[in-house]
Amino acid sequence: MKFPPQKQLELIKRNAAEIVSEVELLKKLTVSSQTGKPLTVKAGFDPTACDIHLGHTVLLDKLKVFQDLGHRILFLVGDFTAKIGDPSGKTQQRPVLSEAQIKENAATYTRQAFKILDKDKTVIVYNSQWYEEMGLSGLMTILSRYTVARLLERDDFSLRLKQNKPLSMLELIYPLIQGYDSVKLGADVEIGGTDQKFNLIVGRHLQESFGESPQVVITMPLLVGLDGKEKMSKSLNNYIGITESPSEIFGKAMSVSDESMYTYFTVLFPSIPKGDVEKMHPKEAKLYLASLLVEKYYSKEAAGKERERFNAVFSKKDIPGDIPVYAVSTAGPSVVDVLVDSSAVPSRNEARRLLGQNALTFYSGTLKDNRIVFSGNEAVLRIGKKKFLKVVYRP
Repeated sequence: MKFPPQKQLELIKRNAAEIVSEVELLKKLTVSSQTGKPLTVKAGFDPTACDIHLGHTVLLDKLKVFQDLGHRILFLVGDFTAKIGDPSGKTQQRPVLSEAQIKENAATYTRQAFKILDKDKTVIVYNSQWYEEMGLSGLMTILSRYTVARLLERDDFSLRLKQNKPLSMLELIYPLIQGYDSVKLGADVEIGGTDQKFNLIVGRHLQESFGESPQVVITMPLLVGLDGKEKMSKSLNNYIGITESPSEIFGKAMSVSDESMYTYFTVLFPSIPKGDVEKMHPKEAKLYLASLLVEKYYSKEAAGKERERFNAVFSKKDIPGDIPVYAVSTAGPSVVDVLVDSSAVPSRNEARRLLGQNALTFYSGTLKDNRIVFSGNEAVLRIGKKKFLKVVYRP
């Protein structure tokens, strides 16, 4: 191993939400260092969509940390579990995907993952390899290892029952099916989002029930989407895909709210000191974030070109000189109120639609909790592609 166990632990802990348990992980790292046998580290990805976005990269980046430390990485494609639909963090039943959709998504996932992981050092496995051959008796063996009461400890399960919403038997056994993956693969460590904690813990329990050493669980924070509210998701159209064009990645990153931007730095670039980012002007910090993302998934040259292009297109000199001016007497006015009262948009619904689609670009001032934060006593924003508005604060 390149680093001693304690140093490895420090690198692994960086930006992790929780480790269950840190003591166990240090012991495993120590044994690995002494014996020269790498740990088996897995993360599962159910191919429920065709592209990998920044939310997925939180797990992939952590896998890369283990990979760089010399450990064995398993990229588990949940092509079988995708047929069930993981209900984690959901309050309603998820649709079941077709075989064709799953195969297409899985192929895209594995190809895109190598933008981060070393292809030659990554083992790709599909859980259909063992589940499609498993008979009813094998499934019964797994089900016998867990109680219904323990499964119903999941908040989303109990909530749906209380609300009289559908909860299928397939969804109930999903945590057991996912957990059994760890038994089959002999995982020492499993990485997942904070919304996966219950399922990952089930994997620990099942390993113990099958007489194996329980895996260490590492949960990673969920990345909020471009809407600043929901978890990044393609279905919610609030995502940045890692194979999108440099201009799309850069532009979407520049649309992230100031509050979310600092979280993006913490989650996606934990090696950058938080204090360094906080010293920057929000706009400069956002330009830095956008540049880092383009550089990571393309090149430093591409990032530089996108920054130059963005500055050229969106600099103040390109703002028309005759834009409408709307004065307000309240500090921190609602952007929806301003858009409607200034007649910039015809209705509150239209204002909310533009806000939800990140169609408002601030050239001075910014937006926080859907309220305008002035730079000096003014804010200049673009509404959609062509309309501009200057909002002036006059107490």
